[in-house]
Amino acid sequence: MLNMAHSFVGFCLFFALLFGHGVVELEASHHVYKNLQTDQSTASANQPYRTGYHFQPPKNWINDPNGPMVYKGLYHLFYQYNPKGAVWGNIVWAHSTSKDLVNWTPHDPAIYPSQPSDINGCWSGSATILPGGKPAILYTGIDPQDKQVQNLAMPKNLSDPYLREWIKSSKNPLMQPTAQNQINASSFRDPTTAWLGPDKKWRLIIGSKIHRQGLAILYKSEDFVHWIQAQSPLHSAKDTGMWECPDFFPVSVRGQNGVDTSVNGPFVKHVLKVSLDDTKHEYYTLGSYDTVKDIYTPDKGSVESDSGLRYDYGKFYASKTFFDTAKHRRILWGWINESSSVHDDVKKGWAGVQAIPRKLWLSKSGKQLVQWPIVEIQKLRSNHLRLPSKLLKGGSEIEVSGVTAAQADVDISFKVTDFEKAEVLKPSWTNPQLLCSQQGASVKGGLGPFGLLVLASEGLKENTAVFFRIFKGQNKYVVLMCSDQSRSSLNEDNDKTTYGAFLDVDPEHQYLSLRSLIDHSIVESFGGGGKACITARVYPTLAINNAAHLYVFNNGSEAVKIAELNAWSMKKAKLNLKD
Repeated sequence: MLNMAHSFVGFCLFFALLFGHGVVELEASHHVYKNLQTDQSTASANQPYRTGYHFQPPKNWINDPNGPMVYKGLYHLFYQYNPKGAVWGNIVWAHSTSKDLVNWTPHDPAIYPSQPSDINGCWSGSATILPGGKPAILYTGIDPQDKQVQNLAMPKNLSDPYLREWIKSSKNPLMQPTAQNQINASSFRDPTTAWLGPDKKWRLIIGSKIHRQGLAILYKSEDFVHWIQAQSPLHSAKDTGMWECPDFFPVSVRGQNGVDTSVNGPFVKHVLKVSLDDTKHEYYTLGSYDTVKDIYTPDKGSVESDSGLRYDYGKFYASKTFFDTAKHRRILWGWINESSSVHDDVKKGWAGVQAIPRKLWLSKSGKQLVQWPIVEIQKLRSNHLRLPSKLLKGGSEIEVSGVTAAQADVDISFKVTDFEKAEVLKPSWTNPQLLCSQQGASVKGGLGPFGLLVLASEGLKENTAVFFRIFKGQNKYVVLMCSDQSRSSLNEDNDKTTYGAFLDVDPEHQYLSLRSLIDHSIVESFGGGGKACITARVYPTLAINNAAHLYVFNNGSEAVKIAELNAWSMKKAKLNLKD
């Protein structure tokens, strides 16, 4: 009876926090586990691969971005973190805040194992802003039987803009696999941001699978505490395997402004993004959401696999968006994993970086999303270099001097006028990544490869090539965008996979634009104004720090014109690196 009484009182107080109008002072329902504090690392003092303006903690492993949101003028980023080492495990929700999404202040972990429902780990989840501006976090916990269950946490003090303390519901877990609901106990994770339906009930989806069928399991609630599984999933797809980190949100069909997650109607389309556990790639579809039937239907012709539309065709996973109410935009976060060996990760004492936040909107065609680095990072630009228009002959390269090549922002546009030598695109060339692997930067073509050689050593023994090739298709010219890591490092222990994507631009009437954010071991590239994005992790042994160089190159037989090139050195972001 004593435990029940405590549970009832705790629930009443929690309910007051959830829907009350004032701040309820509570004792935290969990205590700090000293053994979760960061151990002293034996990491190497030589750190040529640490980034200057991407988000990463001082050491240890990080993965998925969780529950990003804006609250009382501050941006919050939670992320999966291992406080004990540079490999996955011991997962807690680390927490940092920012005024500008560029410079960050760390706080103590917001959520860590303390209840039976999360004692073996606090995995990914999302934040939802409830009526009255109250944040709530739903996350996956791992219970003593290693079942994946869903839990709720609320801020202890709503007047604290930093949201430094969180209270877990005494009703946890709120959703769990049972024999009745036929949910796989090891494949039931990552609740999304919730949205309100026309019946004023909350809805969310959780990633799962049945055999090889990926599922977005739908739950509904009237009070955000008691959740009921819907009879049918919001959506499913055969032969896709486990759906991790699902994300479901509307985008406006007019302009670039974002909309709140609960918005629906004739002026929005919906996006369903899933992360595929089998391939560690993501894909998304655009479609319509029937709020009466609670069914999402992808647009006709949508490809439901990682050979379809992707946010990023390189090293980018477990992404999460949020609606930035302060600037009326939808922001995308994504995790950039390592391409180095586990041995090297442990040696350097850290693993994982978050991508630069990206603004996301629907293209004018309505057939894909467009992404662009948030405008705030431009405040880090310095030493602006502008090259005038110039003809780039076949088989040539031009060094871009005057910027810090290991930490730079480069934006270049090419103009092609003569398409006579464009190679014919064979009908079997449907896989852009395979095509880029077979026709890398060193393979001479007609129109291309041309683009950038970044993190390049003197003499080009090491370089990462980001480039275009133009092919002659049946009815139009086809643009291939590649990121070739095959010569990125002399260290053969690294994964040097080449990435590629077809770019939906018309090179006869449009410039081919390429922007690359270079940050020591990261190259984030945006083609066609953000219609195709490719992120690479590279670990050069020669082209590090001041020994790195930057070139524009053309390895095709035909000349192309550099319409404009702008490059900047990037200053370091203030990441407040501290233990």
